[in-house]
Amino acid sequence: MKFARRVEQIQPSATVAVGNKAAMLKQKGIDIIDLSVGEPDFKTPENIVKVAKRSLDSGDHGYTSSKGILELRDSISKYFSSKCGLEYGSEEIIVTPGAKQALFEAIMTIIQEGDEAIVLTPAWVSYEPIISMAGGEITRVDLEPYGFQLAPAMSKLKETISSRTKLIVINSPSNPTGAVYSQKALEGVRDLAVDNDVMVISDEIYKEITYAPEYTSIGSIEGMGDRTVTVNGFSKAYAMTGWRLGYMGAPQSLIKQAAKIHSHTVTCATNMVQHAGVEALENTEDSVREMVSSFRQRRDFILRLLSNSGMDILSPDGAFYVMIPVGGNGVKWCEKSIEEAHVAMVPGEAFGAPGYARISYANSMENIEEAIERLCANELI
Repeated sequence: MKFARRVEQIQPSATVAVGNKAAMLKQKGIDIIDLSVGEPDFKTPENIVKVAKRSLDSGDHGYTSSKGILELRDSISKYFSSKCGLEYGSEEIIVTPGAKQALFEAIMTIIQEGDEAIVLTPAWVSYEPIISMAGGEITRVDLEPYGFQLAPAMSKLKETISSRTKLIVINSPSNPTGAVYSQKALEGVRDLAVDNDVMVISDEIYKEITYAPEYTSIGSIEGMGDRTVTVNGFSKAYAMTGWRLGYMGAPQSLIKQAAKIHSHTVTCATNMVQHAGVEALENTEDSVREMVSSFRQRRDFILRLLSNSGMDILSPDGAFYVMIPVGGNGVKWCEKSIEEAHVAMVPGEAFGAPGYARISYANSMENIEEAIERLCANELI
């Protein structure tokens, strides 16, 4: 059977593939330490779980408004205003089953056949496949030569924009590097976006997991309110990966168009999960602070272990990943790591960063220490 070109040109998710291989080896009885997983190792805070149960018990079993229940959209609006300096009203928000769906809907709304989208690499694995499905052409700006930071790469970004450029995708804090882009760098993006009439998607899924003193949402910068789509969700900050709940804020004209895609693909996010989302945004700050504090401790711990092993690693300012240089071929290195050291990681090639591997430190300190010891014992680092 012949399948659509839009599907055949896409490769399966590399991060999912590594996770599947780790799970398969575990089923065979092999003691795998999985540092490939992009999700918190904490349980969802109990107050959120209780609200979800109460929602089910009270009969919240049906469809909701396609864009999401008003109570949640109002809570998201307040969060945008108080935490991000963004002014999105409830009618400028769509609640989605995961931030990935929000990204899909936004890109499908903005990009049409032949349009160019700029992706800053290393980049999360799903941006490029979604752009390809929309018929867009991808142009990459490699931040690796600039220490994974955007500010020193601004001249390169400026050179890259063309008359066909319709979109720049920003992810800060970055997956996979943990880099947090400065306000100065984002103001530079603003200047380019305004001068060239380009939209920006700001993926802020790791916004709450930051260790830097400063965080700026690009949509809050003067001139960007009407040309930014801000995407966020509940998976990372609230340990709700399996709940599948995300959202986007954007100008109402764009939301109106994206809502068509939303209504014809997913209808709405799960009813009781939306009620749990309200609780997450309004009553879970203490739990979030505790998780972020733990991630910071683990970041410092793994950086110290890697330094003691002779590696000079850039310190991430957000998320829960660190990129380590592994030589010429990250895929082969990661295969050797899982097969010989029994430590699972994602090769940098999955993110557009050959010669690197991404370590997730969303794991216990005991496992992190054991993993580094195994890598050293097998002369991988």
